[in-house]
Amino acid sequence: MNKGLEGGCACGSVRYRLASEPYDAGWCHCRTCQLNSGAPGMVFASVPEGDLVFIKGADRVKRFMSSSFGHREFCGECGTPFLMKVDHQPETVDFSVATLDEPELVAPGFHIFSSSRIPWFDTRDDLPRHARFRPDTRGLEGTEPPG
Repeated sequence: MNKGLEGGCACGSVRYRLASEPYDAGWCHCRTCQLNSGAPGMVFASVPEGDLVFIKGADRVKRFMSSSFGHREFCGECGTPFLMKVDHQPETVDFSVATLDEPELVAPGFHIFSSSRIPWFDTRDDLPRHARFRPDTRGLEGTEPPG
């Protein structure tokens, strides 16, 4: 894989480019991700803060506080969810892998919030599963999202 991957939204109003290689990709099954995506889970990956660069339509990107410790950004035209920023990891941004032009290049390596997985969403992979956050997640004091 290489840096310079690009992605965008469903309507084409917003485009972005990654200035570094994504890492730490994984499934999240928390209720906030379910509501944000309209799907049973989302796959996120991380890049350093500033390495997800909007190259078209940055003025159309909207933001909302999705928890007491972070916010999400999405296309204000079509609603495509782009990223999540959490206060306890200010040096990174977590982006929605499905918004990449080639999402198959960034495979998930774990599941978090498996305790909130919708039972009919059968994930039959052998990836590690964590009931909530992974044990090695930095800065978690008081930062648990709902279910």
